[in-house]
Amino acid sequence: MNFKNQNEENLIARAKAGDKYAFEILISNNFSILKGYVLKMTLDKDLTEDIVQDTLLSAVVHIDSFVSNAKFSTWLIKIATNKYRDYLRKNKETVTLLDTFQSSSITEEEIVKKEELEEVLKILRAMPADKRTVFILKHYYGYSYEEISSIVNCPIGTVRSRLHYAIKEIISRFNGGK
Repeated sequence: MNFKNQNEENLIARAKAGDKYAFEILISNNFSILKGYVLKMTLDKDLTEDIVQDTLLSAVVHIDSFVSNAKFSTWLIKIATNKYRDYLRKNKETVTLLDTFQSSSITEEEIVKKEELEEVLKILRAMPADKRTVFILKHYYGYSYEEISSIVNCPIGTVRSRLHYAIKEIISRFNGGK
């Protein structure tokens, strides 16, 4: 049977039944989304690798708990968000490596000006993780308020508020204000 042509729902059912190849396809189809999200959250290449690895391990162990009311990528992002929160709680420090982030997958063609990218990354780095998470999920991945609410386990009103203040902070700081 050709698994690559199956839809995500069928692949998940097969993975839950113990089909390792179907699970590999699910991971392969969603790996770049997961890694990109975690890299934007942590701004640290090494920490990204650790969190992605922990996320994938949790996904393997807990595939039976996946409920198909969301996409598989949303489930992976929720796991990764929780892994990053755990990391922050354990380490109680801001983790950012601007140089590592810049040397990753960002190319000159993807940005208008390198200085603008550096400024946005500085703003994101200084932003509390809860605001940064909501901003990245909404503006980089296009999740709805309801999906973000589910991922970060907070009410929709809180999601809207965090997003509002994150955007306000980015605009203010990008224009030189504080």
